[in-house]
Amino acid sequence: MTTMESLIGLVNRIQRACTVLGDYGGGTGDNAFNSLWEALPTVAVVGGQSSGKSSVLESIVGRDFLPRGSGIVTRRPLVLQLHKTEEGTEEYAEFLHLPKKKFIDFALVRKEIQDETDRITGKSKQISPVPIHLSIFSPNVVNLTLIDLPGLTKVAVEGQPETIVEDIESMVRTYVDKPNCIILAISPANQDIATSDAIKLAKEVDPTGERTFGVLTKLDLMDKGTNALEVLEGRSYRLQHPWVGIVNRSQADINRNADMMLARRKEREYFDTSPDYGHLASKMGSEYLAKLLSKHLESVIRSRIPSILSLINKSIEELERELDRLGRPVAVDAGAQLYTILEMCRAFDKIFKEHLDGGRPGGDRIYGVFDNQLPAALKKLPFDRHLSLQSVKRIVSEADGYQPHLIAPEQGYRRLIEGALGYFRGPAEASVDAVHFVLKELVRKSIAETQELKRFPSLQVELALAANTSLEKFREESKKSVIRLVEMESAYLTAEFFRKIPQEMERPAVANSKNQAASPSPATQDLYGDGHFRRIASNVSAYVSIVSDTLRNTIPKACVYCQVRQAKLALLNYFYSQISKREGKQLGLLLDEDPALMGRRLECAQRLELYKKARDEIDAVAWVR
Repeated sequence: MTTMESLIGLVNRIQRACTVLGDYGGGTGDNAFNSLWEALPTVAVVGGQSSGKSSVLESIVGRDFLPRGSGIVTRRPLVLQLHKTEEGTEEYAEFLHLPKKKFIDFALVRKEIQDETDRITGKSKQISPVPIHLSIFSPNVVNLTLIDLPGLTKVAVEGQPETIVEDIESMVRTYVDKPNCIILAISPANQDIATSDAIKLAKEVDPTGERTFGVLTKLDLMDKGTNALEVLEGRSYRLQHPWVGIVNRSQADINRNADMMLARRKEREYFDTSPDYGHLASKMGSEYLAKLLSKHLESVIRSRIPSILSLINKSIEELERELDRLGRPVAVDAGAQLYTILEMCRAFDKIFKEHLDGGRPGGDRIYGVFDNQLPAALKKLPFDRHLSLQSVKRIVSEADGYQPHLIAPEQGYRRLIEGALGYFRGPAEASVDAVHFVLKELVRKSIAETQELKRFPSLQVELALAANTSLEKFREESKKSVIRLVEMESAYLTAEFFRKIPQEMERPAVANSKNQAASPSPATQDLYGDGHFRRIASNVSAYVSIVSDTLRNTIPKACVYCQVRQAKLALLNYFYSQISKREGKQLGLLLDEDPALMGRRLECAQRLELYKKARDEIDAVAWVR
């Protein structure tokens, strides 16, 4: 195989692999693959209905395989990839939608094209932009990718939508507008070239004519005494590339399934013996057209190799990064599986600690619990109600029993203080729960942010369950600690505070020199008055305020020590104790990957293999002369 054939064959293989792996043209393919597919040159066959497009394609292939009939026969784009094989090998065809089936009988290829068209469009005259992908492997072809498009038309016929003319032209334009598309403009010789739909469209999308090849069909059907030399020699309508004349099989040959190789020989004989076209015979015919296109493709490919290689190298880098993110396949032995699990646990633990220590957001919410939620909860405690005049009177009276207090109501003070301090349990427990909620949320976020864990949903669930179990344990310990702090304040009241409170003791009666009876003091008169109970409430409120300030500082210390510190030190200890007891099969269940991720990694690996192979092959043949 020549260098040219190798290079074009390589492009064909890349396009075919892009089609298979990237689902090009189906609307769900990989964008990078679609970009590579479109960066490679293709040949779009454009012409009006009944212009001879099908006959040209069959002549190039050397096989009778396309549906025929009146009106719109080609109702979906046909992406036809020709792969030249070694001489003597058997010809066969493959469809993308039937990847494991080889078609040896080309009559069945024609039927499958018709059936696959009907599967999308129905048995009507509707059209669809969804392409059919067909590969033909034969020693009688040159390496080419041809796209057969629905024939351009001027009016809608029965059974077609009114927009059919615009719909077909729009579909054709989606292919020929691309700068890497070579336009094979088919025009029948027995019609005025000025009315050619194909030439008109090609002139609009390719005004310089760099991408357009003109093909004149039905030369043998022109009126006697006329010829197409004005067009073929470029005098009637000049293109940058030479016009090529084609002689299609006659309808009689088609009806009796005449051999395509025989038709090629008859075409050569026609030009060799024609008095009008004999001097152009070496540059006429379907075989010459195929070689001309192949040679042009080589020059186009060579000029675009740098950009193609750049695109391939960029895609290789992106795929390798993607594979690193998805992770490599998991080992099967228990030791390696355990190591893999522990490595992912370390990665998760690192991210979790970063959230707590400030490297990532989230840990500041714990500080918000202590700096905002706890003080706000303490301020809302119902001390005003508890230390109201009516409440103080009731509690002090109940504490005195039948024997009223003499100087200071100590039992009343204690009951008032103990009752007030009991309110601190609520904010203390709420602080513990709030910190617990933040830690649980950080566990969830850390698992989601650990890239290595994304592959293993079962391990994510187990890890989250174990971490939350540990957090529950830390919460219980923290609650015990903060409740103990509150109970400690209730168990022992600071006597020094009360000793500093001026005691309202009744002053002794002052007797005059005549042993006159002393008159009672104002304090004695107010011993059971409202002012007395208000002073009691004020004293208790002052003491409770001191305790509140103390708990405001000590509750956060307990939460941090029992919950946050323990989460940093021993969050996964429970998980480690459980994982160490598991057998190899159980470890394997933890590493049961998400099927979608497994499929994505396989796709990436296949794409990467294709890109690397394409890069190596292009490097090997691109610059050989």
